[in-house]
Amino acid sequence: MTQITIIGAGLAGLTLARTLAVHGIPSTVYEAETSAQARGQGGMLDIHDYNGQHGIRAAGLMDGFRSLVLEGRQASRDVAPDGTVLADVPDDPAGGRPEVQRGELRQLLLDSLPAGSVVWGHKTRSVRTLEDGCHEVTFADGSTIVTDVLIGADGAWSKVRPLLSDATPTYAGRSMIETYLFDSGTRHPATLALVGGGSMTAYDETTGIGLGVQRERADTLHSYAMFDKPLDWFDGIDFDDGPAAARTVAAMFEGWAPELVALVADSDIPPVFRPLYGLPIGHRWEHVPGVTLIGDAAHLAPPDGEGANWALFDAGRLGNAIAQQPEDIDAAIRAYEADLFPRNVDTAKAAASYYPDFEPH
Repeated sequence: MTQITIIGAGLAGLTLARTLAVHGIPSTVYEAETSAQARGQGGMLDIHDYNGQHGIRAAGLMDGFRSLVLEGRQASRDVAPDGTVLADVPDDPAGGRPEVQRGELRQLLLDSLPAGSVVWGHKTRSVRTLEDGCHEVTFADGSTIVTDVLIGADGAWSKVRPLLSDATPTYAGRSMIETYLFDSGTRHPATLALVGGGSMTAYDETTGIGLGVQRERADTLHSYAMFDKPLDWFDGIDFDDGPAAARTVAAMFEGWAPELVALVADSDIPPVFRPLYGLPIGHRWEHVPGVTLIGDAAHLAPPDGEGANWALFDAGRLGNAIAQQPEDIDAAIRAYEADLFPRNVDTAKAAASYYPDFEPH
């Protein structure tokens, strides 16, 4: 039987493994993290009916997905730095963009897989194609595996991508600093009231500084302070000293409404620095038999609300393509890539339009 190896147990890799399993096709997922609980999995995701939900449907998990949806979270607000509400869009249950928490969606996928499908604690160091056309993966501990089919679902800094492309991510001209307020209904009620029932954005075009906030379960507010600044601008922030970093970042919001400043100044976690990157617009590669990419490994773009959705879509498309012709998986990969490459152009251009300083190469 053809061996199918997937590198990366994020949403894309797990959705692909699950879609294959639905059709009785085994695969193995190798993941660098030591367990599903090794780190936090990020915040809310709006899963769109025109792309992301296609992947969930291909995985046969729509009922489970619906059970995870947080009601009311499709509401959104735009707020001025002084706290004035500029736009207030109410929740629309039929809006086609239901919100779920990334970690819960990932766990749904993990729970749906056959036992042993994910091999934890295997960080990929390098990959190479052997003379017989198979592919060898070497892990950080020195161990290796050989596989017939290799799928890179390993994100922005993919170790599989160099088999296909010499493209590397480029800084998008914006970085985010991630913070959390827990139990905000009790501890920060004014901030929660300003955020509202779903997401909130505040931005100062003059300074290039903003805030994006998501309301998660249990009145948790998950925030990203946004800075349109070069990377070296952040060298003066000591992210190894959480309280000092919070004070430094909060000072950048001087003059903003205290309800907004609290999202950074009172963070319940040390602020996390997250620079944003993207691959070249229209990233593509010459076909290599038995190898391909899905998700950010294939089309990393600075965030525009679509990255996870297209990753799910990729996984469903590739999984179904393989299921349609399991005796010729390379033909299935070629068909998937023929669909992927034109789409990469459109999705990358759409994302780049939000980042005027992004000049991918």
